[in-house]
Amino acid sequence: MKKTWLITGASRGFGRIWADAALQRGDQVAVTARKLADVADFGARFGDAALPLALDVTNAEQVEQAVQEAYGRFGRMDVLVNNAGTSLVAATEEASDEQIRGLFDANYLGMVRVIRAALPLLRKQRGGHILGVSSGLGITALPLIGFYCATKWAVEALHESLAQEVKAFGIKVTLVEPGAYATEFGKSAPIADSLAPYAGIRQQFLTRLATMERGDPKATPEAILKLVDTDHPPLRLGLGNSILPRARAAYAERLATWEAWEGVTNAAMGEPKKTVEPWLRQLLQGTPDRA
Repeated sequence: MKKTWLITGASRGFGRIWADAALQRGDQVAVTARKLADVADFGARFGDAALPLALDVTNAEQVEQAVQEAYGRFGRMDVLVNNAGTSLVAATEEASDEQIRGLFDANYLGMVRVIRAALPLLRKQRGGHILGVSSGLGITALPLIGFYCATKWAVEALHESLAQEVKAFGIKVTLVEPGAYATEFGKSAPIADSLAPYAGIRQQFLTRLATMERGDPKATPEAILKLVDTDHPPLRLGLGNSILPRARAAYAERLATWEAWEGVTNAAMGEPKKTVEPWLRQLLQGTPDRA
């Protein structure tokens, strides 16, 4: 059955590859990027099945306009792929407030803007599938890209909450968690001015990146198409053979730590009581609903 898609960040990497795969199998795709010229070729290659649009996820007005235009063109939105994003190489002490805000504006608030624009339409049609592109770094963090990891941890929480909020409307939610792939993603990543005390760990980190095994991004479309075609998609889908070992190791360590400190944790509860706080009582009494 033919599906309609909206994909952000389709100028290169996963976004472009997945858009191409969807169009090649006969689906319709609103293909977006910050610069229209970067996705204009889709219209030339696929005709009316492709709708190239300029979409900068940091521009709320443009987000709303693009979502409405895509929906108006195709009359439906079956799959929303929130893929646009950027990175930042910086130790915690090195990054400026401006750099951190810019990163969260693109990677987190950008996703929120797109979701918020699309949800009224998805609720109206009583269905749809939202794919939030996270990362293996949404499971564990690495040094010198901690702020990027933080955006992905935020993306994980957002979609875990969202899935519970929209399930009653027939809307599905999946976090796509790629491992390391040979894309151009990090090519244009801002790099903060370095501080001398971090020179050693920076060198170690960059050496690790340079020698890391990377997957072939062109091997991923089959997984994405299978994901959007299934009736019961998972909340999380890892891409690449590093994801499950990483998750196993991380959660084994976390569980061991929580269990080792269980006595301290439980004692901190004090004497449990069932009370309704004033602020919660006020909420339970009801607030005006919006459509």
